[in-house]
Amino acid sequence: MKTSIATGSISGELPEKLAAIAAAGFDGIEIFENDFLTFDGSPKEVGNMIRDHGLEISLFQPFRDFEGMPEPQRAQTFDRIERKFDLMQELGADLILICSNASPISLGGIDRAALDFAELGERAAKRGIRVGYEALAWGKHVHDHRDAWEIVRRADHPNIGLILDSFHTLARKIEVESIRSIPADKIFFVQLADAPLIDMDLLYWSRHYRNMPGQGDLPVTQFMQSIAATGYDGTLSLEIFNDQFRGASPHSISVDGHRSLVYLMDQVKRLEKNIIMETPELPDRVTVNGIEFVEFSAGKSEEEQLSTLLTQLGFKSAGKHKSKDVTLWRQGNINILINTETDSFAHSSYLVHGAGVCDIGLSVDNAKRTGKRARALGAKTFTQPVGSGELDIPAIRGVGGSIMHFIDKETDLANIWNVDFDENKAEKSNDTSTVGLCDFDHLAQTMDYDELLTWQLFYNSIFKTQKRPVVDVIDSAGVVRSQAIENENGSLRLTLNGAENSRTLAGRFISDRMGSAVQHIAFTTNDIFKTAAQLKSNGFESLVISPNYYADLQARFNLESDFLNQLKDNNILYDKDEGGEFFQLYSPTFGEGFFFEIVERKSKYTGYGAPNAQFRVAAQRRHVRVKGMPKK
Repeated sequence: MKTSIATGSISGELPEKLAAIAAAGFDGIEIFENDFLTFDGSPKEVGNMIRDHGLEISLFQPFRDFEGMPEPQRAQTFDRIERKFDLMQELGADLILICSNASPISLGGIDRAALDFAELGERAAKRGIRVGYEALAWGKHVHDHRDAWEIVRRADHPNIGLILDSFHTLARKIEVESIRSIPADKIFFVQLADAPLIDMDLLYWSRHYRNMPGQGDLPVTQFMQSIAATGYDGTLSLEIFNDQFRGASPHSISVDGHRSLVYLMDQVKRLEKNIIMETPELPDRVTVNGIEFVEFSAGKSEEEQLSTLLTQLGFKSAGKHKSKDVTLWRQGNINILINTETDSFAHSSYLVHGAGVCDIGLSVDNAKRTGKRARALGAKTFTQPVGSGELDIPAIRGVGGSIMHFIDKETDLANIWNVDFDENKAEKSNDTSTVGLCDFDHLAQTMDYDELLTWQLFYNSIFKTQKRPVVDVIDSAGVVRSQAIENENGSLRLTLNGAENSRTLAGRFISDRMGSAVQHIAFTTNDIFKTAAQLKSNGFESLVISPNYYADLQARFNLESDFLNQLKDNNILYDKDEGGEFFQLYSPTFGEGFFFEIVERKSKYTGYGAPNAQFRVAAQRRHVRVKGMPKK
């Protein structure tokens, strides 16, 4: 199947749009008439410019208010479309979209509409043009693809076919199984869009809140399964109207769009195994067994500060890289790297962003297949020089230009710690200064709100993860939207935090670091109170939580006094739901606003303590006011 995107889906002027669409890997475009009208080149020049980018004009659109018009408007409408046919022939386009009539003066009647299209088919055939009819969700008389198909069927002309748009069908909750009975040769074009579930006017919802397949809540995959079942092998196109996308980089939105189509086709191919689809062969979505390591870039002064903090957190220096200035810190199953190597990506990251997380290593079933799937979905490969005898670890670019490495147990990559590092065996012995941290619980990545959908799609298309509902984190300076991405067994948990302004702590973190990044790391413990006691012995000072929080906690959960006092004395935040209990303990901020979190999950608590987020943010704001935020 070929891929296409409507030029109205992305920002920029037409040449900029074409360059971005071509670079993302699309085969063609739907050219919106307004994009042509605002360009100062002739139709022939525009057509040549499109083809010079290696693209085809998959569709010309839109033509509105055609069928069912009374006279004299009917005759005027046919004259108007003849002029559009002239334009299409100059452009080199052979398919036009006509959306169902929304004019208040239009007349209903399937037979009347079919007669109009039969006549139009004769006119179009003389020009070598095909006409696709689409049911708008807010059409006056036709707003259901089943009615649109009946009109096309009764028109009974080879140049008249159906255009199916996922939004118009799914927004009205029309049964998608009805598509399976439509002959494939009468489906001229398929447009795809997702959207969040919002109860609002259909037209406004469509014009402002569409997004890429997989980024919203509509069952686009089921829609596409029904399309595939017909045997349709034509173009799949994106028609996305979204205020956020119109202000974003045309390149990034185009990449997201192409990724969404490749991912969608891959899903359908796996679900409809009896259907032959001409789509790329991809490895399956990746199973993540856990976070193998997190790497910090740092200068010498930050290395000292971070090493002190890690020591207080119970970590031990467990080894040194054999050829690079990289130190391994370890506790339980947690591996932390501090990289101060000056000839490295980490140093470049440090110069641009300051000290912070620059690399995440994931343990996967097969690192090579992971890299292959990621590349097929538009991820950028990362490579750097490898020393003699060292492992060449597959890697891609991640959030904010950071790196994501893949480790597996099937190859020599399983031996990374004894191949690339001189491990300190003595540090593996029991030590009373460890605090009982077991593993990574989750990583929190902070980004501009406009990037949230991009990275949600990135993770869910590559890995076997799913998204959770967006929650609001209240900061006194604004709201941060937070969405968790996680796999089934919790071995990979990520929270994506979208900041809408630079006044929030999350927004300030992005501004100070000049880009998105991991803002905090959460570790697990099996006994939060024992951990808190040992942390105090190590000289660790936890983030101080307001006493007012604990008074409210008592009112909300009716906790026993001794238990409540334990929480208060140790600055531990608490939450409880039907699944179990959750405990949180925070460090003060490090660098430009990075911090650590320690959590304990009891029973089947699966959340992230969202009700506590505003109290944590308030405590961090007080900490910054009192002590100031360190600078690099």
